[in-house]
Amino acid sequence: MTTDRATRSSDRLRIVGWMLVTLAMALGIVVVVVRSLLLGQVSDVANRDVSQELQEFASFVEKGVDPATGKAFKNSERLMEVFLSRQQAGSYEIMLGWLGKGDKAFEVRGHQTPSHAEYDLAEDQELMRQITTQSSGVHQTPAGELRWGRTVLAPSDGTPDAFLVGVFTERAQANADETVRNLALVSLCSLLLAALASWVVAGQILRPVRLVRQAAAEITERDLTRRITVTGGEDISGLATTFNQMLDRLESAFAAQQRFVDDAGHELRTPITVIRGHLELMGEDPVEREQTLALVTQELDRMARIVTDLLALAKADRPDFVQLTGPVDMAQFTLDLDAKVQRMGHRHWQLSRIAEGQAVIDAQRITQAVLQLVDNALQHTRDGDAITLMTRFVTGTDGQRLLQVAVTDTGPGVEWADQQRIFERFAHGTPVDGSRHAGAGLGLAIVKAIAEAHGGRVRVDSPPGQGATFTLEVPAGGKDTGRVESSEETSA
Repeated sequence: MTTDRATRSSDRLRIVGWMLVTLAMALGIVVVVVRSLLLGQVSDVANRDVSQELQEFASFVEKGVDPATGKAFKNSERLMEVFLSRQQAGSYEIMLGWLGKGDKAFEVRGHQTPSHAEYDLAEDQELMRQITTQSSGVHQTPAGELRWGRTVLAPSDGTPDAFLVGVFTERAQANADETVRNLALVSLCSLLLAALASWVVAGQILRPVRLVRQAAAEITERDLTRRITVTGGEDISGLATTFNQMLDRLESAFAAQQRFVDDAGHELRTPITVIRGHLELMGEDPVEREQTLALVTQELDRMARIVTDLLALAKADRPDFVQLTGPVDMAQFTLDLDAKVQRMGHRHWQLSRIAEGQAVIDAQRITQAVLQLVDNALQHTRDGDAITLMTRFVTGTDGQRLLQVAVTDTGPGVEWADQQRIFERFAHGTPVDGSRHAGAGLGLAIVKAIAEAHGGRVRVDSPPGQGATFTLEVPAGGKDTGRVESSEETSA
């Protein structure tokens, strides 16, 4: 039990483990991609802000006028003074008017932009060198990354001036990292929730397997009635259904085996007792020995027949008991049957009707059933009595084409109370004349098994004192090639 529990836990842990590994990989990829997108978005926003401010400055240079004179600006210093006085820098943004003679003219810093104490752009010699050679760039400062752009003015006195726009991205990147950390925390919580959910779901999924394992452990050769309750229509639940079906087949097989053993023990006990008793009492007298050997031989023959019949009934539960090999010509089949039965005893044999056409049947099993019916008729008639064989095609009440094979005798008949019971194993009917007949009572059970294996039936009609007619009726299949009678004619 401990091993089984450990195995079930191991299976459950493997399922949960694989689910968590897959989910963790997916969430990890999501976090990495989101961080990359957020940082890329920070850079894109900073670049757009720089580009926008430079475009606004260029438009002001082209169209702006000095509010003091109402005319165009006379120098770059006045232009940048007016322009910057009207600007409000965005968060993390700095705008700087830089004069060619080396003095910083004007500066505007936005909200959350590093102060002079944190970083003084004019004191950064490396940045100054970049500004003189490049129009834009990315520069690492003590206050973080700075994305900048500049435009150059050429005033009338020939001294170049510059307008510089820069955006610090460190805090925006810090916000992006904070968002990523929050996303990672949510992903971790989701992973833990998924672990709990997958543990529960894995238990539900493996429940049919656990039930199958428990049922298999509880099943013994003495009790095959254990079944698993199936709920839902999932594939795993289908395992339980298949297992139940397997148990049904095993139970049927064991029941057939047990029935065979019980039947054999029941029927063979008497002849074995008779044989043993006569052999133990057999003397030295030759006549007595001959009589004893004759009786033993007779009992052994009866035992052999009982075993043969029991084997036939045991095979009746197998799916290959009847094999429909192909269409059988019923006219020739009937003539062959008639030739066989006439050699079975001294009776007045008659052939009243021959079916014309083909039927899809197992010819060997149908022959076996008919010979059993004839043998039964022989046991209940005397020399000179009439036994009639008949075959014909009829149409059933549902329109199905049927083959009927009937054996009629002129014996004492079958009591009404016995007409259903005689088809059971070891059942003996009580003839009208009160006589008893030898036999194990398996012949008619074999006929019933053959009929049902074909999807048909066997019945007996026996008016009091007027003999009996045993009719084997099975689906014929195929196409009608001869006369087919209606169901009304069949019952007439």
